[in-house]
Amino acid sequence: MGLTFAEICIDARDATALGQWWAQALGWPHHVDSDGDVRLTPPPGAGPPWIFLAVPEDKVVKNRVHLDFTPDDQQAEVRRLVALGARPVDIGQGDQSWVVLADPEGNEFCILAAE
Repeated sequence: MGLTFAEICIDARDATALGQWWAQALGWPHHVDSDGDVRLTPPPGAGPPWIFLAVPEDKVVKNRVHLDFTPDDQQAEVRRLVALGARPVDIGQGDQSWVVLADPEGNEFCILAAE
C-alpha cells in the first residue's frame, strides 16, 4: 500500500477569482470544470495540479499549511505579486530572509530568498 500525491485542494469564497489570480501569479493554464471548480495545471515537474473549491465561508485564521516559492529575484517577485493583489502579512515571523504574503482571500504563502 502506498500514497501518491494527486493534487492540492484550496477552499475559496470565490473559487473562480482566486483560481484565476493564482493562474496569473504562477503562469499556469487553468480551466473551470462542470462543478465550478478551478483547476490549475502545472508544467511537467512542477508538482501536482491545484484545485480551487468554492465554500460559503471566509478564511478567518492563519493557515496550518502554507506554500513556499523560490524566485530568481525575491524583491522583484514580491513587487510583482503585490501589484497583482497579494499583500504583505505579519504572522509573527520577525526579521527573516523570506517574505510572507497573502493572496486576495488571505491565504499566506512565502517568497523565499533567491538561491
